[in-house]
Amino acid sequence: MQEIIRTNDPVLLSFAQSLMKDAGIQCLIADQSMSILEGSLGLLPRRFLVVADQEAKARRILIDAGLEHELRKGDV
Repeated sequence: MQEIIRTNDPVLLSFAQSLMKDAGIQCLIADQSMSILEGSLGLLPRRFLVVADQEAKARRILIDAGLEHELRKGDV
């Protein structure tokens, strides 16, 4: 899986996950359980991952949704 977003924003993660579900792209939000260790302060960012062979399509969908500034560096 490839990381394409890293953020503390749960709304952004939910929106990105919804977009991927609608497009049939498998995704995963990693590090959600880290909030237990940090005391729910939101200090540790969550990683939004997609299947490697669907990364370009996922990036295009997120760019089209206006989330280009949230993407980690990588090929489009």
